[in-house]
Amino acid sequence: MNTTQSKKSDLTVIAKTKELCSYILTVTEKSPKRFRFTLTSRLQNYALDALEKLYLANEVFVQLPSSPEVNRRLQLQHEAMTYLKLLSYMAELAKDQGCILYKQFEQITKQACDCQNLLGAWIKSDKRRLSGK
Repeated sequence: MNTTQSKKSDLTVIAKTKELCSYILTVTEKSPKRFRFTLTSRLQNYALDALEKLYLANEVFVQLPSSPEVNRRLQLQHEAMTYLKLLSYMAELAKDQGCILYKQFEQITKQACDCQNLLGAWIKSDKRRLSGK
């Protein structure tokens, strides 16, 4: 399967989070070395952790509203949301410390916000589908 097919089969929130991860990895590659084991690694890890939680949530098969899988999926979705919020805060700190440029900070926070909105819509959609409304 090529990457174009892979992107089409992913949920939009996963595809957008992949783009965010790719951008962060590219940007932090050029960050000053003094930030390599602090801000740079945190930015990278939060982005990758959010992506991991999204993939795990998407793998949880939910059919019945009262099944334990519902809570597991919701927990993973909320963990991904938390990582995205932490990522935005860390990007602001990285900008303030001169680890990334202001334009890079803007791009990271815009993409992270898009991911948060898509994730929120996914959570709402799951709740609506499972409540029968």
